[in-house]
Amino acid sequence: MAAATGIAVANIYYNQPMLNIISHDLPAASSLISPVTQLGYALGLFLLVPLGDMINRRKLVLVQFLVLAAALALLAGSTTTAMIVGGSILVGMTATVAQQIIPYAAHLSAPEKRGATVGTIMSGLLAGILLSRAIAGYVATGLGWRAMFIIAVPVAVIAAITMFTMLPDDRKQAPASYPKLMGSMRHLWRDYSELRRAALTQALLFAGFSAFWTVLPFLLAQPQFNMGAEIAGLFGIVGMVGVMAAPIAGRLADHRGPRIVVRLGVLVALASWVLFATSTTITSLVIGVILLDFGMQSALVSNQHIIYSLEPAARARINTIFMATMFLGGAAGSALAIWVWHHGGWINVCEILIAASVLAVIMQVRAPRTIQNAQAN
Repeated sequence: MAAATGIAVANIYYNQPMLNIISHDLPAASSLISPVTQLGYALGLFLLVPLGDMINRRKLVLVQFLVLAAALALLAGSTTTAMIVGGSILVGMTATVAQQIIPYAAHLSAPEKRGATVGTIMSGLLAGILLSRAIAGYVATGLGWRAMFIIAVPVAVIAAITMFTMLPDDRKQAPASYPKLMGSMRHLWRDYSELRRAALTQALLFAGFSAFWTVLPFLLAQPQFNMGAEIAGLFGIVGMVGVMAAPIAGRLADHRGPRIVVRLGVLVALASWVLFATSTTITSLVIGVILLDFGMQSALVSNQHIIYSLEPAARARINTIFMATMFLGGAAGSALAIWVWHHGGWINVCEILIAASVLAVIMQVRAPRTIQNAQAN
């Protein structure tokens, strides 16, 4: 399940180290691809993931992986900006199959091991995010950007067949209707302050995470570095150190409570942006990306530990709210970072993301004491 989650989510990040290369063929599309892919992911979270509370998730996983394969084929054959933007949105939407798998894994896990289970699955997700950049950078440099999407098509098909074969059946009592299912999310957002806090905190952190990876190829292409897409992708392997945070954070959340781990995560993420702003060297970028990935992942796993404990029968919808908010933050971070990069440069990008990280810290520090105590217990 961890591997399938990583395979699915990797597809929304293949484009990031290839943006400079894609711009040679489709210059008008290079600034749109990353944000519209993440926007598509947010749409998929909102429109598709809630179905996990309504119908058989085993079948949902199969269908979404197969449609994802078709969307990747469309990207590989794109010859216009409209085609690549449309294909990117569809890839983003169907890659949310990862978010069908995560709450299902939490559902299958014993409560006392849920944090560790989610941590393991999330380590697969983060590995997919980071390795996708390294793989895409090298493939695009050697074979062209279209080759990466061509390779991804059979991988998605194999994942579809494997998950359908291995996952247990998921029969359930369906809610009255899809509109009622969707409408219930408004009440979940209203009723659970813990959900609102977790979602908004993670949106701020993911805005910084997405901004960094979107701008990195442009930063490395500057004269002071003069590095190509393959080096931008190599940073993904460096960021794999952050994968270790997921199971560690999950176990710590199980034993010490998730709130302390969330606070640690937001502080580490803030430290990464302070480092980026004060030192622009390869060494500082390497250290900073490790801190950024470690902080974001620690907070993510622990926030998921919190929200999956709120209402078990509504885990898919709660996951929808949480992840859609997070990826909207990511889309906003990517779009804003590209604009700020072109108008102000790297230091201005860092200043904005320092402010976002500080806001995340404030949200956690101001959490009501009763909620903190309940989560610690």
